[in-house]
Amino acid sequence: MIPLFFADNFFVYLTSEKRFSEHTILAYKKDVEQFASFCDIDSLEDVNEVTAKLVRAWVVDLLDQGLSTSSVNRKLSTLRTFFKWCMREGISSHNPMLLVRGVKSKKRLPSFAQNDEMKLVNIRPLFTDDFEGVRDLLIFEVLYQTGIRSSELIGLKEADVSDELIKVLGKRNKERIIPISSDLVGIIEVYREKRREIDPNPEYFFLLKSGKKLYPKLVYRKINNYLGKATGLDKKSPHVLRHTFATHMLNNGAGLEVLKEILGHANLSATQIYTHNSFAQLTDIYSQSHPRGQKK
Repeated sequence: MIPLFFADNFFVYLTSEKRFSEHTILAYKKDVEQFASFCDIDSLEDVNEVTAKLVRAWVVDLLDQGLSTSSVNRKLSTLRTFFKWCMREGISSHNPMLLVRGVKSKKRLPSFAQNDEMKLVNIRPLFTDDFEGVRDLLIFEVLYQTGIRSSELIGLKEADVSDELIKVLGKRNKERIIPISSDLVGIIEVYREKRREIDPNPEYFFLLKSGKKLYPKLVYRKINNYLGKATGLDKKSPHVLRHTFATHMLNNGAGLEVLKEILGHANLSATQIYTHNSFAQLTDIYSQSHPRGQKK
């Protein structure tokens, strides 16, 4: 791989000005490194020689390697940010990305659980009454009742959770406030009581039995297990609970703008994918309810 020293200032820009997360910056570094290796770039002077044709050749190479269209488009997004920065800094006299389009991909509807599968009366018996059982129930319910991402859940601080709301630090360090239900407040109180025996003054809200912070693989494994017991879904991940939250909110009357703010989406187009699921439910209700729509 080509060393990244030539682009150090770009990553400083992503950190200090764009305020991207460490995870996002690592992804950008990998993308730029791959592109630099493909084009044999080892200095900023070489960047000025990059053409749209060369970028398209890289795209073809990535697709030939079996990368998904969504992964390729994410890498193109990295290049767009990189070349905009190069133009701003006077490194490049042209932006080849202006002539490069993203790869078209089929839109897949997000998987989600049905209302009956997510009733608390059905979910609660799946969990034990000890510390880990109460914590796992709370993890499951926070993900479903607030729609936050797994990484946001893991990053919750003790001070972020009150008896009325949860304060979430999302992508690009954007903070949002999410109200919580009385049912969730009750589970939080039980969890905090059991957690006192492990750490009476924790920094992070969710802890392991050892007192350490949660980690992504554990959250995935727990949710995969409980979704497998509660639903008939093929996909069973923390993000499925986010999809389920969004779909159920829309189906029960929430507006897109409100849902966008709760989910922490940068633009409305990211939220609109859930309208497909809502429309599917409306179609089903229509076919069952209207005399002309009923199947014979």
